[in-house]
Amino acid sequence: MPKALILANSSSGLYDFRNELLLGLMKEGYEIVISLPDDLKVKELTAEGCRVVHTDINRRGVNPVQDLALFGAYRKLLKSERPDVVLTYTIKPNIYGGFACRLAKIPYFSTITGLGSTFERGGILLKMIIAMYKTSLKECKCLFFQNQNNRQIFENCGIHAKKHVTVNGSGVNLDKHKFEEYPGHSDDVTRFLYIGRIMKEKGSEEYLYAADKLHEKYGDKVSFSAIGYCEDDFETRVKEAEKAGIIKMIPYQKDIHPYLKEADAVVHPSYHEGMSNVLMEAAATGRPVIASDISGCKEIVDKDRSGFLAEPRNKEALAKALDRFMQLNAQSRKEMGRNGRSWVENNFDRKKIIKAYIDEIIA
Repeated sequence: MPKALILANSSSGLYDFRNELLLGLMKEGYEIVISLPDDLKVKELTAEGCRVVHTDINRRGVNPVQDLALFGAYRKLLKSERPDVVLTYTIKPNIYGGFACRLAKIPYFSTITGLGSTFERGGILLKMIIAMYKTSLKECKCLFFQNQNNRQIFENCGIHAKKHVTVNGSGVNLDKHKFEEYPGHSDDVTRFLYIGRIMKEKGSEEYLYAADKLHEKYGDKVSFSAIGYCEDDFETRVKEAEKAGIIKMIPYQKDIHPYLKEADAVVHPSYHEGMSNVLMEAAATGRPVIASDISGCKEIVDKDRSGFLAEPRNKEALAKALDRFMQLNAQSRKEMGRNGRSWVENNFDRKKIIKAYIDEIIA
């Protein structure tokens, strides 16, 4: 039985967005071993027949000692597991796992799930990241991108694998994320929902500003919620906004579908994305979306038919887009939600994404 080793930095990210690929590889006869730093979804992965190995990863920090330890851990893991193929996701598994695979001469396939803020800020850190990517991905059999803009940036920077393929993100499981009829709230309150980390790069400043501004205009006829947890210096600000009745925070949820079902629209003002899973799942549920006009978001929006796009990093533009949605009648909102479902059915069916991966892996 051939063995596939998966190097990832989040069990929930792997299970929620790539589990169908794992199951697909099992159907092709592969044994699946997964390297993860947390155990949030390990029980579910194990129940399906995967074997999980713990590997510590500092996801956000840049610590040479920790990163060297991660590279050493991957080298040791490759030696003990002797996989036939390796799949890597996110920056550190891609760089350190990819380089370890290259040295061990083991076939590997990597996925760029997004570029992060480093590619925007530039400087010496970006030069280091580019050099590391060039080294680690040189022998990668196939490098998957989740949007064409990320691919172009890599290629312009001289980062090349043996083959490049662009897919529509991780796709969305249309069976799991079923279409739901548009909510008919008896209280006539428009409910906006944000899902993700509360941090600057996700547009949290703009979301809080828009929530405050629309509350001033519409009072109790508008509601803003956020599912996730705070990073950076947002915790104090969010608590103040909660106390003022501007926003309601909901802790991280394993299943967001019940919240999508009750939302009138989902807001995603991010600064950069690979391909937003939140938007795909919202559209699949039949909910209009208001998102940043950036690669990784705009592809998921049938502009002005399934949602609105707003200039990124522009709080007034976001508030204007949300106000525009407030002007829509119930029928227009319902139609917008149905258009979103049709859009992801035609363009983001996860089954098509999985087939693209498996075709490359077993070729």
